[in-house]
Amino acid sequence: MSILNFSNNIVNLRHKKGITQEALADFIGVTKASVSKWETKQSMPDITLLPQLAAFFDVTVDELLGYEPNLSREQIRKIYFDLMAEFAKQPFEEVMAKSRQMAKKYYACHSFLFQICILWLNHVSLTPDPARQTEILEEASGLCTRIITDSRDIGLCNDAVLLKASIDLLCGKVPEVIDTLEELLNPYHYSFQGETILVQAYEMSGQREKANKYSQYGMYTHLLALIFGAVQYLSLHADNLDTCEKTIDRIDRVMEIYDLENLHQNTAAQFHYQAAVVYCIHQKPKMALERIQKFASITKALLGRDKIYLQGDSYFDSIDDYFEQLDLGGNLVRDKKVISGSVVQALENPVFDSIKDKEEFRKIKNIFTAKGESL
Repeated sequence: MSILNFSNNIVNLRHKKGITQEALADFIGVTKASVSKWETKQSMPDITLLPQLAAFFDVTVDELLGYEPNLSREQIRKIYFDLMAEFAKQPFEEVMAKSRQMAKKYYACHSFLFQICILWLNHVSLTPDPARQTEILEEASGLCTRIITDSRDIGLCNDAVLLKASIDLLCGKVPEVIDTLEELLNPYHYSFQGETILVQAYEMSGQREKANKYSQYGMYTHLLALIFGAVQYLSLHADNLDTCEKTIDRIDRVMEIYDLENLHQNTAAQFHYQAAVVYCIHQKPKMALERIQKFASITKALLGRDKIYLQGDSYFDSIDDYFEQLDLGGNLVRDKKVISGSVVQALENPVFDSIKDKEEFRKIKNIFTAKGESL
């Protein structure tokens, strides 16, 4: 019963009504001592008395008990960031157990369950045991299934479908992922024109500010999708240097035009990292080091920022409201200590064996190792 706030509520409701413990006891048909024990958290009333108590105070049973099945956006953020910080400093299994208890406590809050899945996905690599990682990912996939099955929020359900697919892919469930997403993401579906239609509708109804904001956010998300797609394309064609260099050249120009290294540092860093991988595969150490240095410089700048991570710029000047409406806002979803550790782990990729003894490479790795230890 620790999740309830019944004791405080009964005191406040009684004071608001201006009655004594004895008067309440007489009305309900219990002793004054029983009411006193309720108010001092020594006991709870019999379940059959709850509807009568709720009716007496003109509140619902949930309001009487203080049970809140759904968390506010601010509450979700606080819990997430508290757990995120704990993952960086406390034993992994202790924080996992705590986060699992929170998921059980707010099992009816689908938005919170979704963020718990995000939390686990972002921190599962902290346990070195592959079997344990798979176990956690399977549990997260199960929570996604619950959201998809029980939530009435279509947008949240769609997000859960995509998140579940990402998790299932990590678990090696490739055929299931293809079956789930192949038709859903069919580019020939008319739904892919939905953004354009909505912007037109806003404009035609005189809601120019909404049209402007939605249009900007659409361009922003498609820009990021282009870069993420290029990262995957480089990986897919890593054995074809000509194709990769054409891709790198085009994306370099796009990133420069949109100042992506400042607009969305994580995306820019991922692209430079993948370019470094390609150059190492094709035995071009100088070019690989240049990309690793860019990757490190951008990531270092990211770690030097305050809490806010996602934001617009002088061109995308109307999208900050969208970030604020996200459950986690525009904040980092992993602690800086964890990010530093991930960078070191990424630099230990065997593909970099040909440059790992270069002074520039060792210096970069040492910087992030020291950064992680200092946080």
